[in-house]
Amino acid sequence: QVQLVESGGGLVQAGGSLRLSCAASGRTYTMGWFRQAPGEEREFVAAITWSGATTVYTDSVKGRFTISRANAKNTVYLEMNSLKPEDTAKYYCAAQGSNTYLPDRSQRKYDYWGQGTQVTVSS
Repeated sequence: QVQLVESGGGLVQAGGSLRLSCAASGRTYTMGWFRQAPGEEREFVAAITWSGATTVYTDSVKGRFTISRANAKNTVYLEMNSLKPEDTAKYYCAAQGSNTYLPDRSQRKYDYWGQGTQVTVSS
């Protein structure tokens, strides 16, 4: 069983930046970030394949968020710039335990989940 631990969340003003990190206790393959705002369903944000060669983003964060990973550290990052109040949510890291070679958007494709880290963007 792989454990995922997120960090880096916090309170920031609109237009500001945050960098989320997710450290895995073991080897993982495709990793993703999802978020859930109060009263909303959890939604896909970004994903990256094991090699780092392929990334995908939801349309609302394209050009503002960047996902990356450091396999030597079993860590994935989410650099968030130009933050907006609508980015306020709890952000979850997810990982696949086997290699699909795809940056999956579906939550069902992920085997491991972190506890989440809160991001709050004030206007």
